[in-house]
Amino acid sequence: MSTPLNELPIRRLTTADLTSCADLSEDRGWPREEHKWGLLLTAGTGYGIDDPSGKGLTGACVVTSYGPGPGPSTAAGPGLAAIGMVLVAERHSRQGVGRRLMTHVLAEHGATPLTLHATPYGQPLYEELGFTTVGRAEMVSGHFRAPGPAAGSSNGAAAGTTTRPATADDLPAILRLDAEVFGLDRTHMITRLPAFADQLRVAESDGVLTGYAAAWPNMATHVIGPLIARDTETAKALIASLAAHTDRPLRTDIDVRHEELLNWLKANGLAPIAFNAVMSLSIPTLPGDWARRFAPLTVAAG
Repeated sequence: MSTPLNELPIRRLTTADLTSCADLSEDRGWPREEHKWGLLLTAGTGYGIDDPSGKGLTGACVVTSYGPGPGPSTAAGPGLAAIGMVLVAERHSRQGVGRRLMTHVLAEHGATPLTLHATPYGQPLYEELGFTTVGRAEMVSGHFRAPGPAAGSSNGAAAGTTTRPATADDLPAILRLDAEVFGLDRTHMITRLPAFADQLRVAESDGVLTGYAAAWPNMATHVIGPLIARDTETAKALIASLAAHTDRPLRTDIDVRHEELLNWLKANGLAPIAFNAVMSLSIPTLPGDWARRFAPLTVAAG
């Protein structure tokens, strides 16, 4: 006799489950995204429910945890955990599997503040579990058309700002800037960028690092994220410099408060695809400086 879905055990996932996770994505009509799954299962904690038939997964999600950030306001804080890739097999949808996974994650993380990017489909469940909307992100995608001169070392940037490929020597400065802007320590994610991304570029002015951005492969596109910059013009320069070194269409998720950047991207070839609600639990707003944080590494990791 088969075990009821609500009694199936929830287990930790590992990189050995990567193919099953990609199969689950495909089952729900998402891209397989093996590359992204590999990062999340390595840097985060995966949770899954095995299909009672023995074929793959009934449901899965990944939680990426971040430690306290710099400064007295966060030094003793509980950090933050980002929930992503909440998926339930089509054949088991609307049977409480997603709710059970989420309830398990909430119990596992206790008082730790949580965040996630919610699609309109998933948002009602998260609201029932106590999450509130604290922002919105717009996904845009397409082939970037460089405005004006060929995109390169200072396209779109304020006078004196240049962009270039990051080197190993830039990593300490990237980590300092990232912790300052993100508000928490995510060294375990950022140090994986050189291997995970096809491009990692920095912006600097008068020898000071003022921003950085990565472009990583996701199926037929390059996803831009994270994108952290001193101002909108620096963010434009980083995007233009990344676009100049790829033939793939770009995709990124921009905080809607960065209206100028979104309008610029749409004017230069990227089209709106979807909106996600940025939600949180046990924290009224996300830490860090949103004005310099333009796009996440991936919406699945906050």
